[in-house]
Amino acid sequence: MTPDRSDGLMVPARLSRPGLRGRETELERLRALVGAVRDGEGGAIALLLGEPGIGKTALLQETVSIARAHGFLVSHGRAEELHELAPLASLASGLLHGDPPLLAATDFADLAGHHDQRIWLVERLAQLIEERSAGTPVLIAVDDVQWADPLSRFALSVMPARLLSSPVLWLLTGREDPELHGQGPRTTTFPLRPLSDTALAELARDVLGGDVTAQVGELLDGAGGNPFLAAEMLAGIAASGAGAPEPPERLVLGVRGRLAGLRPDTLHFLRIGSVLGRAFPLADAAALCGRPASALGAEVDEAIAAALLHDDGERLLFRHDLLRQAVYADLAPSVRRALHREAASRLVAAGRRSVDAVPHLLKSAEPGDTEAIGLLGTAAEDVSAVMPDLAADLAVRALELVPARAPMAYDVGERAIAALTRAGRYTQAREAGDALLARQPPLDVFARLQCVLGDALWHLDDVHELARRTTTALAAVTDPLIRARLTARQALARSRGSDLGAARETGERALAEAERAGDREARVLALWGLGEIALNAGDCAGAVGHHTALSVFDPAFLPEEAVARIHMDDFDTARRLLRTAGDAPPRPAMLIWAQGTLNMGIGRLDDADADFVTAERLEADLHVPGNLVNIRVNRGLLALLRGHREAAREHLDVVRATVDDRPNTGNQATHRYFEAVVADAEGDHAAAAERLRSVQRDHPFLRWRLLRPHLVHAVHIALRGGDRKLAEDLAAQAAEHATRNPTVPTAQGTAAHAAALVNADHGLLERAVRILLTGPRPLLLAAAYADLGRGLLAAGDPAATSELTRAYEIYAQAGADAEADRVRAEPERTTNRPGRRTGRLRPRTDQGWGALTASERKVARLIAAGHTNRSAAEALVVSPHTVNTHLASIFRKLAVRSRVHLARIALAEDDGTAGDDRA
Repeated sequence: MTPDRSDGLMVPARLSRPGLRGRETELERLRALVGAVRDGEGGAIALLLGEPGIGKTALLQETVSIARAHGFLVSHGRAEELHELAPLASLASGLLHGDPPLLAATDFADLAGHHDQRIWLVERLAQLIEERSAGTPVLIAVDDVQWADPLSRFALSVMPARLLSSPVLWLLTGREDPELHGQGPRTTTFPLRPLSDTALAELARDVLGGDVTAQVGELLDGAGGNPFLAAEMLAGIAASGAGAPEPPERLVLGVRGRLAGLRPDTLHFLRIGSVLGRAFPLADAAALCGRPASALGAEVDEAIAAALLHDDGERLLFRHDLLRQAVYADLAPSVRRALHREAASRLVAAGRRSVDAVPHLLKSAEPGDTEAIGLLGTAAEDVSAVMPDLAADLAVRALELVPARAPMAYDVGERAIAALTRAGRYTQAREAGDALLARQPPLDVFARLQCVLGDALWHLDDVHELARRTTTALAAVTDPLIRARLTARQALARSRGSDLGAARETGERALAEAERAGDREARVLALWGLGEIALNAGDCAGAVGHHTALSVFDPAFLPEEAVARIHMDDFDTARRLLRTAGDAPPRPAMLIWAQGTLNMGIGRLDDADADFVTAERLEADLHVPGNLVNIRVNRGLLALLRGHREAAREHLDVVRATVDDRPNTGNQATHRYFEAVVADAEGDHAAAAERLRSVQRDHPFLRWRLLRPHLVHAVHIALRGGDRKLAEDLAAQAAEHATRNPTVPTAQGTAAHAAALVNADHGLLERAVRILLTGPRPLLLAAAYADLGRGLLAAGDPAATSELTRAYEIYAQAGADAEADRVRAEPERTTNRPGRRTGRLRPRTDQGWGALTASERKVARLIAAGHTNRSAAEALVVSPHTVNTHLASIFRKLAVRSRVHLARIALAEDDGTAGDDRA
């Protein structure tokens, strides 16, 4: 044997199975992880990585045994290579089986009923696991995660973070790092390397008994330190008797030697089975063999006796995937392809789902195979809601199988463009569409393709190209349905232009055409476009009307109605709408964005920030960060209100990078405004005013939307930057907005406030205060009080103190620490002598209980009292996603990893601190 590869081994521990030789160190670390999770140290992830046969499954099985001995409830599943299209199959293989199962069949049926909403599905699954782990630690083990279906992979990337405080140990094996992203529990990676010679010798003694001869040692060198291959060789040696090994070419790693001794019918049966996958029903193999299952008993018995197959009562399984690969590799490539194609046809003929046949089609279908094209298209539709990327891949593969000049290419291509757009692969969708258009299709097909391409162009923010293409296509189309859809997309494109009157006419024409055609898609697009046009024109009532009609027609647009109502100061209705969204909203990230907008408006800054963090996380989970610029700008504005200038800078960096990646008009305008705010906060008032001018000059369609809640701040920036003309322009804009929205207190109060600043009119400031007192926005009221107080203070009016005190109290209550401090310092700054302090803010640290926001303390106390995330969310009337965001922040600030630790800290706090929480 070659010299020992190890740098020094631990004394072998007592092992429950020989296959663990050489893995003593990894086993002890896994044992420690099990103990830590059991003892309340929070969740953890263990990744066992390495080549096939390196011992991942043996370690997983041993850890499962250890966890069961420690009282864990265990889910032990396996992903399988040819079953990757069945949604959640990899996780379900373990969740529904066990003694007892982690999930009841009724629980899973409830999940299956919402299979089209993957964020809700994963949240509900996490809730069920959280409830099961409340009294018992849980181990969720998934073997061969490299083959996990996309929905299981999505769940595995999201749920550990969702359950970071629960006693859940995730144990995953794979050939490579599954790259589970997100802020989850601690992760320990175990890269399994080849066994040392010492460990191989121990393994040989386990199998053969006695000392290892030089001949056996030389043979084991050929295993390359792979324990499965070594064990197969040793089994062959043991079977040969007398301890003398057969020639290596006879053993061929212990696999092909066994195959050579099988009857031809058994070998054929095994080859059929290797095509069907590591695990396969006997009925499927029988169908592919062309024989009844009852006639295959001898073949099954011989394969089991040769230790190649195992019967679990439901399916036949190759004892290791390396065994299946060895059998599969003996098939000629043309035979493999033919068998996969035949397997697909027989599965379909037997009434199986398209997703069962598609893995075989992907390995066998050739151009012109119309059955394969149809099945791939059906499978893409079946999985599009929960696995959009996979659906896009299947739709694109179907298109690749269509001969270049076949008429069906346009129909198949149209579905591929739609699937790519749903998956967020907008550039690829555009390229696929343009390739089809380059073939110069008939005019009606040209119009239809331009119509479906419109969605990709909208998401790419190429509104000029969208407007051009829809105009061109409308000149060629006669189909009223396609015409209605094109007109609606044209209205959406024009909503971003400067002539909003013409845009409104286009939207109204689109809605009329949609109603005449009876087309749902066209009607949704037309109402959406009209709502966007109204908001961009400053017509809040019109926006509410269109968005209300839209959300009634399609509840997915409920967030748009809520935001429109927020612009109308109708916060009560907006709040009711958001509460009625139900447990499974179709666009959770947008819904939570709307909730954040509401909380920001009513001065609940801590909750607003948590909402925006949550919305960003959900968009990242779904890989569709369409609202990232708006989210980060709002988080940056909140940071400045609290005095966190460095955090605002970090948000600005993210905004700049995002705008560079997606340089659309809306993002550019929002970016420029935020740059102005940051520059002003840093004292560069001239640069701030210049950036603000660019927003007003270059982005007229966004004037009403962007500056509506921030217009007074913009006037201050203009005045500090010495640009009186810009300040007057903004004040005139506010007055025009007030005229358009006579019933909206924010519009009326903002107009009075802006005019008062431009004209230095205390009377107008008093009017602004009176109007804003009737509205729902405390921070705008506080700004009016503050400016009134400053004006009175400069005039030497003693009433200034009461106005500044009111401003201070509102800012302090909201947690706008920087603004509160600024107002509190006004008397001193004006008189150059210490003024009367109107109060003292509790300093907020970065770590410890004092670092928690008021909302985080409420969550911490509920969780410490035994609430689950969902029950805490119900108590606080927020989303479970937001509770999870709060909990992640709490754990970070308190440096804890479990609910047990959190409860100890919460209970140790003085009950009197509850009164110091800011609402």
